[in-house]
Amino acid sequence: MKNIKIIRGDITTADVDAIVNAANPVMLGGGGVDGSIHRAAGHLLLEECKKIQPVNSVRCPVGEARITPAGNLKAKYVIHTVGPIYMSDESPEEHLRFAYKNSLELALSHDCTSIAFPAISCGVYGYPPEEAADIALSVCMEAAYKDLSIYFYLFSQKMVDIWLRIYDKEVIKER
Repeated sequence: MKNIKIIRGDITTADVDAIVNAANPVMLGGGGVDGSIHRAAGHLLLEECKKIQPVNSVRCPVGEARITPAGNLKAKYVIHTVGPIYMSDESPEEHLRFAYKNSLELALSHDCTSIAFPAISCGVYGYPPEEAADIALSVCMEAAYKDLSIYFYLFSQKMVDIWLRIYDKEVIKER
């Protein structure tokens, strides 16, 4: 699939329409990629996140996605999605699938032609990278997203190698 690229790099530098943030449910910044995106985007991103009305202090439930302007990033938008905490979520596969799908749908509904993802839930949320890559890539390879340029920005070479291996298996399954 020529529309999917796997890159070792910093997602905050991605020159795309939308960057996906692996957010926490309160959407006010955090650690890992969430903290990096908030730092790079500046205070404007935090102000936009605060505009999203929380329900019981949750701005974005697990598996859902929200969109805001991107502040100081090259991207137009940040799509915030909350992946599952692998060991405590009752349906981690379903929630991870929806995190990707809902992010892609938001991108399309905002006329985006390109989107960059991190490895959602693979950091402190503990999702096994092989399983996460399989879910992410199978969703992104669905026909509905064939016209989107989809980039996966991964921090380590080890993660890139895992995602490339899973990508090759998905391409073979598609044939």
